[in-house]
Amino acid sequence: MAALSPSVTAKYEVGNRAVPKLKHGMDYIQLGDSDLIVSKICMGTMTYGEQNTLEQGVAFLNTAFDEYGVNFLDTAEIYPIPTKAETQGATDLAIREFLKGRNRKDVIVATKVAGRSPRMTWLPRSKPETPSDLTKEQILESVDYSLERLGIDYIDLLQIHWPGRYTGGAFGSPDFTPSQYHEASDNNLPVPFTEQLEAMQILIQQGKVRWIGVSNEPPFGVCSMAELHNRYPDLYPKIVSIQNAYGLCNRKAYEAGLDEACFHHNVGLLPYSALASGTLTGKYRNPETCENARLKMFPGFMERYLQSLNEEAVNAYCDLAEKYDLTPTQLASSWCYHNELVASTIIGATTMEQLEENLQSYDIKLNEVSSDIKEEINQIYKRYTDPTKARNNPQ
Repeated sequence: MAALSPSVTAKYEVGNRAVPKLKHGMDYIQLGDSDLIVSKICMGTMTYGEQNTLEQGVAFLNTAFDEYGVNFLDTAEIYPIPTKAETQGATDLAIREFLKGRNRKDVIVATKVAGRSPRMTWLPRSKPETPSDLTKEQILESVDYSLERLGIDYIDLLQIHWPGRYTGGAFGSPDFTPSQYHEASDNNLPVPFTEQLEAMQILIQQGKVRWIGVSNEPPFGVCSMAELHNRYPDLYPKIVSIQNAYGLCNRKAYEAGLDEACFHHNVGLLPYSALASGTLTGKYRNPETCENARLKMFPGFMERYLQSLNEEAVNAYCDLAEKYDLTPTQLASSWCYHNELVASTIIGATTMEQLEENLQSYDIKLNEVSSDIKEEINQIYKRYTDPTKARNNPQ
């Protein structure tokens, strides 16, 4: 990779830094093999333009960056969620407004190019109604449109949102089988990793992208892309991050092999859904307080968190939090923030109250709460190892 110009070098250093609203300050780490120095908390933005107004999104980002020392945000070309043609790209407009008046080098901007989806035909592409895929042409076009919406001239971290092939297990779907792979690939072979990485290399050489990562990717993709870079470093860039679901209620998929692969390839984990789509806040335990929550507003959206044994697991974790005078959010967030497998945790909120609780939870370290609490968490995990896969109404 070409050397970065001095104007792109961020002011942050690895270590701890005092910030206004955290007693113990915010920590900053180097993300994988990159030169990106990111806060241990990353601001997720997928509700801006749907559940939240753009003005609310700007206010959330200002609070996180100015009061809590966050320097890292994540968006995607399909945001807000649930994705639809009418609102596609609206989230980026909130980020554009937030960035006005700020020093660009002080904000680490991550975004994502959509993976393969035959049903998703409304993304901005040169050919209208093109189904989303990870062809070289689509990746290059996606980045140009993202840069235009965001009002910036480079992206710090470009991620592949989901793979361009059938993988099984994604977003609550059944696990991988060879027969399903062949069925999915019969009429439309996956775009090769080489083509995807070639497009990324072009973007890096053009100065539009600094570093790349993946999302919702199994070990095969991580290892394949890492090995392509190892063999042909001048042709294919190195992936430095992976953005996958990870938290108390969805540990198994990462801890059953991805953790080892990412460790040896120095790929930093950026967990999303640390609160299991909000269920680990405990709000869905009370029907009266959850009517405006995402899983109630959008029936069927992430149903794996409500129509599964996740409810029993959440109850167990909520009871444990209460035992130690913690909120469920504090327990789940702290466990993820200070986990040795985690680089930076992506958080989301739809109210300022939620956001402040999420951010303030960084001050809590479970080993300081009790010497027993982590073992009690592990005991719950043994009972509910993969709760979202155990459906109450299997189909």
